[in-house]
Amino acid sequence: MSTPESHDPLTPIPQTSDRGIGALASRVTVVGTHIVKWLVLGSVVGVLAGLSSAAFLATLNWATDVREDFPWLLWLLPVAGLVMGLIYHYGGGDAAAGNNLILDEIHEPRDWVPRRMAPLIYVGTVVTQLFGGSAGREGTALQMSGSLTDAFSRVVRLKPADRRIMLIAALAGGFGAVFGVPVAGFVFGLEVQSVGRLRYDALLAAVTASMIGDLVVTGIGVTHLATPEVIPVDLTMALVAKVILAGVIFGVTARLFIATTHLVRHLYERYGTWPPLRPFIGGIAIIGLTFLVGNRDYNGLSLPLITASLAGGVGVAAFAFAWKLVFTSVTLGSGFQGGEVTPLFVIGATLGVTLGGLLGVDPTLLAALGFVAVFAGAANVPITCIIMGTELFSSEGTVLFALVCVVAYLCSSNRGIYRSQRVVIPKVAPGSEDGSMWRGGG
Repeated sequence: MSTPESHDPLTPIPQTSDRGIGALASRVTVVGTHIVKWLVLGSVVGVLAGLSSAAFLATLNWATDVREDFPWLLWLLPVAGLVMGLIYHYGGGDAAAGNNLILDEIHEPRDWVPRRMAPLIYVGTVVTQLFGGSAGREGTALQMSGSLTDAFSRVVRLKPADRRIMLIAALAGGFGAVFGVPVAGFVFGLEVQSVGRLRYDALLAAVTASMIGDLVVTGIGVTHLATPEVIPVDLTMALVAKVILAGVIFGVTARLFIATTHLVRHLYERYGTWPPLRPFIGGIAIIGLTFLVGNRDYNGLSLPLITASLAGGVGVAAFAFAWKLVFTSVTLGSGFQGGEVTPLFVIGATLGVTLGGLLGVDPTLLAALGFVAVFAGAANVPITCIIMGTELFSSEGTVLFALVCVVAYLCSSNRGIYRSQRVVIPKVAPGSEDGSMWRGGG
């Protein structure tokens, strides 16, 4: 007889009728055991995700303050990149695969996630931020959570099916904790591993991990980026049409970000550049870009750009989104450590300000919509981003968040920022009249 732990979630379970007191008692026992088990294990994952994310966020704040106090640190970015490149090349092993390794283990559990992944990505991302690279936080939070969770699973000798659920919960816990979005966090864990399918078998574990992870971070006293409430809007056909158009542009921008980052990586591979030397060259490029732009707005997380965009866009350059896209693609494509999500938030928010002026829409509203929509398209997680929009900006704009995220999702390719993400159901059905748009995109 199959059990919930051993059953393949893709295989339909025959429906049976529970009759009699004995059958009912047996069912209650099975369900009760399942609930207790995953509340406990999910809580363990949440604590690990919350503690690691809290420490990481506090360290990032320190790194940002130091970089701003000592601008000359930017000149050391190539050297810092070379050092981290050497460490990852000679000591990283499988940990260098990052989030893609965790997704692969969810799809087909084969080997334990390296315990070295957590400290390596922690140090590597802090180094990137300290010396002025453009990268985000989510990749680090997910890898730390995944590595620590798998280490726990190894100690308690969990079965492969349970270990898979634990890793999904780790993604949920890391995302919810690092961004302060517990509901979007658990949906992210269920949604991100495959395009077109949610993993309901991990629902309770993911909910628990994300909620506990967020509570741990806030309980420690670590704060997140403050976001304003979206002003109430009157839905009109004109506004809906403009939001749809903006969604198309957000989706195309997400696809451009993916293509540009992959292009940078491909150029290094094509010309046979020694891997540790890649971030050294990338560091030199970032220095050049910084002096070309004439300011430090695009180094690090660029959180002030998000704040300014959500406050109406005063002082945000028209092409700020393009500069942040280039800075981030060069940073990550050359091998520096960090995530893509916070830069995608910046790209989306600043692009929203630009589109607000062009379309005659309140730039604050379009900045909030772009904040989540570009990420929805780049990571193929529209449901996550709809919920994130309501968590961060209130429920007043739920309909618009849903519309813009779905359109952006459809207008980006099947290929996302996570290369190991599987396409279970393509965005456009094969053989449809417009299916040729996405050929080669997955």
